[in-house]
Amino acid sequence: MQRFAQCDCTLGSTYSLHNERQGLRPARLRCSRATTTIDRIDTKADTVDLAETASSSSRVVITSSATSSSNGHSSGDAAALKDINTSSSREKEDLAILLAEEVARRRNFAIISHPDAGKTTMTEKLLLYGGAIHEAGEVKARAHNRSATSDWMELEKSRGISITSTAMTWCYQGTQLNLLDTPGHQDFSEDTYRTLAAADNAVLLVDGAKGIEPQTRKLFSVAKLRGLPVFTFVNKMDRPALNGFIIIEQLETEFNLQSYPVTWPIGSGDRFCGVYHRPTNKVLLYTKGGRGKGATGIQYDLDDPALQDLIEADLYEQLQEEVELLQVLGEEPSREDIMAGRVTPIFFGSAFNNFGVDLFLNSFIQMSCRPIPTRAKGNPAALLPVVEEEQRVGISGSSSSSLGTGSSSSSGGSIEGLVRPDSPHFSGLVFKLQANMDPKHRDKVAFVRVVSGRFQKGMKAKVARTGRTLSLSRPQQMFAQSRATVQEGFAGDVIGLTNPGAFAIGDTIYAGPEINFPPIPSFSPELFAYMRCAPNQKKAFNKGIDGLLGEGAMQVLYSQDEYITDPILAAVGQLQFEVVQYRMKDEYGVDTTLEPLGFSMARWVIGSWPAVEAAGRMFNTQIVKDRYGRPVLLFRNEFAFKQVMAEEGDKLGDLSPYALPPGS
Repeated sequence: MQRFAQCDCTLGSTYSLHNERQGLRPARLRCSRATTTIDRIDTKADTVDLAETASSSSRVVITSSATSSSNGHSSGDAAALKDINTSSSREKEDLAILLAEEVARRRNFAIISHPDAGKTTMTEKLLLYGGAIHEAGEVKARAHNRSATSDWMELEKSRGISITSTAMTWCYQGTQLNLLDTPGHQDFSEDTYRTLAAADNAVLLVDGAKGIEPQTRKLFSVAKLRGLPVFTFVNKMDRPALNGFIIIEQLETEFNLQSYPVTWPIGSGDRFCGVYHRPTNKVLLYTKGGRGKGATGIQYDLDDPALQDLIEADLYEQLQEEVELLQVLGEEPSREDIMAGRVTPIFFGSAFNNFGVDLFLNSFIQMSCRPIPTRAKGNPAALLPVVEEEQRVGISGSSSSSLGTGSSSSSGGSIEGLVRPDSPHFSGLVFKLQANMDPKHRDKVAFVRVVSGRFQKGMKAKVARTGRTLSLSRPQQMFAQSRATVQEGFAGDVIGLTNPGAFAIGDTIYAGPEINFPPIPSFSPELFAYMRCAPNQKKAFNKGIDGLLGEGAMQVLYSQDEYITDPILAAVGQLQFEVVQYRMKDEYGVDTTLEPLGFSMARWVIGSWPAVEAAGRMFNTQIVKDRYGRPVLLFRNEFAFKQVMAEEGDKLGDLSPYALPPGS
């Protein structure tokens, strides 16, 4: 298991009661492992938490007030009240400054790609350059029994593919990066969508030799649904690759996405020797590093005569011609175009050889989107009005002092508005559940994206769906399978919470005024099969189904016939079935068999069982129920669906291809 460097920047800032009274401002303290900065109070006195500071200040003033009262000095009460208000205002101001600074230095992103485009290798090299690991675990390096840090499941290690999402956090050049590694196969596009619900940016990885591939299209459409800015990295330039202009044309044709090349390759295959960096008009020539180590590069001006001796003649001539052509593509796009997803900055390199990865990482930090306001419904006191135009660009940079009601006409009721990342009230979104990350303990972890405010270890928060209040006493910072206890978190951070069965995917948790984020829907399944086991393994079988169902690894349906208790697995792709069978055997010791069903579509009946009874018997359709007991119609094909809707549509009413938890 890979060790990772723990950075002090994830620890909580503390406030000194002594220095607060003296009016001193926070000093800057640098991390020992990274060049990031965090807010601390420079003091020799004992420090206490912000909440404790407020409590202590109040106790001192109230005691003073009581003494003055006993002496008959009514002016003491007014002075005490003034001191309380002054102290409270100062604490709010300090918290606002802290939140603004912490949000500004966070970057949250997910990587999406076609299988074998090098996504896991790219993830490893980003961690390597960021100092989070000291030796990259190349997926294919079996001789040394190493595997990728981000691929922790045994099936991922054996197949060399990513089939589950993981989260990794590290500090680099004063910025805290939160990377969400998504599955690369389209059969897990639903898991990818859930992961992108917690991301602010998407990194699209393209194989330089193959260009845009079928599953790249599917995953990009998922990213487009989320409206994320997209940064493109053309990988594997150390192999014979397509011309860069061909890939640019594919992006524009396939995705209607304009490109701005930030770097440009010099050669490909064995002749790939470096990149041209447009913003600085410099050429960076690389020298390969050792296995698992970073590459070294030397910069030259584009017009430096020495380049003619360092680059092969035909490559040098080609570089000069292509630089001229790049000027035709236009100047650097506006930040608004990038944030709106109309233009993608594009980079070229080789993650395997570490060429171009450093330039990408540095540019990404400068150009990417920090945490932004998020749509929600709830108490007007916690929401800003919805601004329909360019929310991603304008709102995220405005002052937190503008917090107000979402609608003056809806005061006191539940409204729709925006939750600011630097809001003083904590809120988070549960975007993934994972069972058995540590098989020895059969644990369950809920991945939570902090949306706003300040998360603190031990704080109490409410689950919006159930109204249940929980004590968040064991928060963990995730690094693939490894974990470290975290004291606090801010918008953009991903934390792991022990899941006692209280969370579901898409849950909102909050402390303060009530809010509720839009639920995360389940994709419409296309494959269905009964899963069965031997009678003597039934207990472990049911436990495994409950565990995998809870984390959203699949959808489970049940027959209406009370004598048929075998679950019906519903999946988006075939690989999901294989993973579930593997995990049932590996994690629960249960051998299973699958009996495919001849259906390809599922629709949830909005009108529930009365609508189904009114429709009566339907041909080429099977009626089943989901885990909440709601009716689901299975159709053999599109034709059968249209026929049923034509004959019984008036009685059935609306049908939904997506499933949401009750009460969403």
